[in-house]
Amino acid sequence: MTVRSLVPLVFAAALGLHLPAPARGAEPGAEEGRKDASAEAEKRYKAGTKALDDERWKDAETAFAEVLRLHGVRSDAATYWLAYSLNKQGRKADALALVRPFGSRYPGSSWGKEVRALELEIHEGGGPANPDAESDEELKLMAINSLVHTDPERAVPLLEKILRGRGSDEMKERALFVLAQSGSPRARQLIADVARGNAHPDLQEQALHYLGVFGGRENRQLLEEIYRGTSNVQIKEQVLHSYMVAGDRERVLEAARSEKSAELRGEAAHQLGVMGARAELWQLYKSERVREVKEAIIQGLFVAGDTDHVLELARSEPDRELKEEAIQKLGVMGMRTAPALLELYRTERDLELRKDVIQAFFVQGNARALIDIAKTEKVRELKEEAVQKLSVMNNKEATDYLMQFLKD
Repeated sequence: MTVRSLVPLVFAAALGLHLPAPARGAEPGAEEGRKDASAEAEKRYKAGTKALDDERWKDAETAFAEVLRLHGVRSDAATYWLAYSLNKQGRKADALALVRPFGSRYPGSSWGKEVRALELEIHEGGGPANPDAESDEELKLMAINSLVHTDPERAVPLLEKILRGRGSDEMKERALFVLAQSGSPRARQLIADVARGNAHPDLQEQALHYLGVFGGRENRQLLEEIYRGTSNVQIKEQVLHSYMVAGDRERVLEAARSEKSAELRGEAAHQLGVMGARAELWQLYKSERVREVKEAIIQGLFVAGDTDHVLELARSEPDRELKEEAIQKLGVMGMRTAPALLELYRTERDLELRKDVIQAFFVQGNARALIDIAKTEKVRELKEEAVQKLSVMNNKEATDYLMQFLKD
């Protein structure tokens, strides 16, 4: 046994734990014992994370130490959280004893950078790590992220420095993300400047997205000011997306109703679909006059899963192209629309629209409906259309029907 492998054993002993001796060979019931230990380790890990959420550091320490004793599959994560809990209790030497050999004990662990950042924080005497002392971009950002919550006045200038510096685009985007979480006035001014396009224009769309992600009344108000103050369609589309992310249905609906640009009305309809605004989309459809926007609204109804209204359009929409669009969407919406499509097929008199319904059945993978049409349809062109679809379905029911058809 190497000196490094002794570290967790020594630490466990210091906590009053007793790790099992290394296995000497398979014994009866060994496999069952390992499964029980794995399940118990997972149970203790979940208990530890709950204790962390409640800031019960001693309980978290006990739980994660038990995960290590049981050699759980998440021992690397448990090591980090155990050290974190110890540091929260002021036991810095014990925490360092865990994190120092982490890299050799868990090579390739995804927790490596978090452990290194924690070690830096501990070395700073209990305060957050000093970002200026770090050369690794990711570690520096971790350190700044810690500062945002403990010393925002110090963190914000460092984030601003990163945005103005020559770091990678990824580093700047992540700095912007951290900045967006800060509630300090200076941080809000910085994020607003970027979102308005007054600074770092290459990050503007990302800033708009973060305003939506973190939401809140002030962010939504800022998004509205930006929307009203620009004529750039791309920026307006990004703001509409951010409204959707923030759950601001009213502002998206207002754009769909009053925006002069048909392209933007269509984009607003799409976002309303993502938000599940079925009733609002239906009212918009009835008042909209531009076909392209109506197509976008049908797409929105489809995204929102509004089968009833899409079916109504497939039945009664006077515009042929829009009716075809609705039929196509019914096919993509899955087998639940099959009875409605079958009814539509039987009542529709237009040959091409009936072909559209056959195509919708094909998209569904609905061999049964196509077989019924192939068996009963009197119009040869439609019968051939159904048989052709069956021939390329790679479906047992379809193949069986075709074999019988050839025999007959």
